[in-house]
Amino acid sequence: MSERRPLIAGNWKMYKTCSEAVDTIAKLKELVNGVSAVDIMIAPPFTALSQVAETVTGSNIQVGAQNLSWHDEGAFTGEISGPMIVSTGCSHVIIGHSERRQYFNETDASVNQRIVAAIRHKLVPVFCVGETEAEREADATFSVLDKQVTDGLQGIALEDLADLVIAYEPVWAIGTGLTATTEQAQEVHQYLRGQLEKAYGSDFAQSIRILYGGSVKPANIAELMSMPDVDGALVGGASLDAKTFSQIVKF
Repeated sequence: MSERRPLIAGNWKMYKTCSEAVDTIAKLKELVNGVSAVDIMIAPPFTALSQVAETVTGSNIQVGAQNLSWHDEGAFTGEISGPMIVSTGCSHVIIGHSERRQYFNETDASVNQRIVAAIRHKLVPVFCVGETEAEREADATFSVLDKQVTDGLQGIALEDLADLVIAYEPVWAIGTGLTATTEQAQEVHQYLRGQLEKAYGSDFAQSIRILYGGSVKPANIAELMSMPDVDGALVGGASLDAKTFSQIVKF
């Protein structure tokens, strides 16, 4: 059994002005000071990246962006590139979140281009996959995930995937208050690890961290983390409050 270090990541989505972000991260920094067995990452909105990164300098909190363009620069109004993200002090980037897929027409192919761009700029890609309620009811969970993973990592060499993090987010559990049961989460994480083993070998599959996302709260984190293939969480709403998120970090 590999010693995979847990990662608890917070995705602030489209919440918090710059001053609210700095205020929250300063509180969080105090609350998780001394936590050493868990990696902590926060993904604020683009506008607050620099200030949040500056506030956490020297602490145990890392900062991520919520998306990136696959272009490094150019006439792409409204887009944010890898070099821009790196220049703010970020180390991670969330890619393929279901809300990006659902509302902004991101596809497995564009997710793949974004992962390639993240690797090019030495950003840790947090690659999101997950099925909708209709897909789960149609027993298509595994085929949907298989396609998302295969197409998302298409053409990327094994040695470039060393830092990859996968986040399993059942779309039906995001912001709905529904959480996959621990057994459901474990079943999917185990399946994903099995698929990665087939594609890239056992060493890789055993070392990669697979996070669970979907209505994670202080009340359910310990049980989720007790599953052998759950290596952390990608937390949405519950990450917006420093105290609540710190309780999740200290599961």
